[in-house]
Amino acid sequence: MEIKTSEFVLGASGMKHLPPPERPEIAFVGRSNVGKSSLINMILGRRNLARTSRQPGKTRELNYYLVNESFFLVDLPGFGYAKTAKTQRRAWLELIQRYLSERESLRLLVHVVDARHEPMEIDRDIMDAMRGLPFPYLIALSKGDKLSGNARGKSIATARRAAAEFSLEVPIIMTSAAKSMGRDELLDWFATATS
Repeated sequence: MEIKTSEFVLGASGMKHLPPPERPEIAFVGRSNVGKSSLINMILGRRNLARTSRQPGKTRELNYYLVNESFFLVDLPGFGYAKTAKTQRRAWLELIQRYLSERESLRLLVHVVDARHEPMEIDRDIMDAMRGLPFPYLIALSKGDKLSGNARGKSIATARRAAAEFSLEVPIIMTSAAKSMGRDELLDWFATATS
């Protein structure tokens, strides 16, 4: 798949603000500061389209990016940022859970997990939530450029074991926004999900 055009369309704070479900959607989910927005920018070949920040919890809405005038990438709020009020975190979690279970145009979920660490409890919660949902799911290990080749293999094996705990066999792609690692593999999945 070639990315020809991409643009930010809207930030939705609730289900009633989402665009009509007329185009396929590929959503990115993960804990705060794991690199979802950086990964989206790398995939789209744009430097600052998805807003990134060193401060966790920057993404507070479901941010929609229209790609090739034909499908959306959706950047979901980061899970588990400790400095956000508990009521706000709970509201984001409920919104994400509703989106995952009710959004009929969702075609693929990309779960972004930091390659340098074992999947955290919040990552395992996402894996658990994926069982039985009617669309494909893959794990993108972020920040892979910060690991040696041997450590990358161990990180993939660790993520595979964590998914297996929930009876999930899912594709695991090592990525790096800084080095464009994993871009072609992800674009192949996007082409399949949106065709």
